[in-house]
Amino acid sequence: MLTPRVHLRDKLIDPASPDRRPRRAAYALPALFTAGNLFLGFLAVLKSIEGALWAQAGNLGPNPHWELAAKVIGVAVFFDGLDGRIARLTNTTSDFGRELDSLADVISFGIAPAVLAFVYGFQFLDPAAPPEIRKYVLQAGYFILFMFVCCGSMRLARFNITTNPVPRNPGRPDRKYFVGLPIPAAAGMVAAVIYAAGCEPLVWWPASAAWAALLALLSFLMVSTWRYRSFKDFNLLSPRSPRSVVLLGMLFYLIWNFSRPVLLAMAAAYVSSGILVRAGGALRHMFRRGGPPAAAPGGAGHA
Repeated sequence: MLTPRVHLRDKLIDPASPDRRPRRAAYALPALFTAGNLFLGFLAVLKSIEGALWAQAGNLGPNPHWELAAKVIGVAVFFDGLDGRIARLTNTTSDFGRELDSLADVISFGIAPAVLAFVYGFQFLDPAAPPEIRKYVLQAGYFILFMFVCCGSMRLARFNITTNPVPRNPGRPDRKYFVGLPIPAAAGMVAAVIYAAGCEPLVWWPASAAWAALLALLSFLMVSTWRYRSFKDFNLLSPRSPRSVVLLGMLFYLIWNFSRPVLLAMAAAYVSSGILVRAGGALRHMFRRGGPPAAAPGGAGHA
């Protein structure tokens, strides 16, 4: 005789609770992932500083400390995607967990990538460059990285106070979307670029200027109202088709063997998806407005 299937959230129910609340220990599970996310952000800040000191000593080649900092930011992105899913899966979502997650995200995806982006892209400009240019590029780096942290914090605050947000360009009703670029995706883009570039500091000022432009774009996208897929409708426990399992295995193989270009391509594809969707919607709207006028009733008939 088949026994009835018991879901995970039913196993975590406190039998002494009249309103079927989860056990107290169940609330610690998503909090552990949030704490891991916070620890990785803290570690990324320390490694960014250690890498700057290592480069200051004359080691301007590939920086192992920055490589580790970029990697742990990427792992923090993965942890951040898990804590919310586990909280919903175990029915342990709470205001405390939501606020703790946001505070951890400010450190791991705001402060940590900003520190890494500064020491990588602005601190070690070529001393032979014109002094005025070095001064302006460095000042732009300070300002844009502050805006990166500020826009990321505003993005988190807007996410916390908004219920069922609707982007400026709504998508399919059967899919879930973020309004604006999520701050973990922006941090992942910063880490992916540094990791793919070999973690060598930028010394040519035009490269630093391009780096500043990318950071400014990420800051704008975080506070924009453009839509990005959230993938919250992706159920981890639902059955998978053989094709999806094969594709997932191929993705793991590519990340394991060609991590630098693959992770950069994944981060760039997600960041650019919101831009392309918004641009496509604007073009469709423009062509609709500029289309041929409808024929007036009672117009000329066939000859």
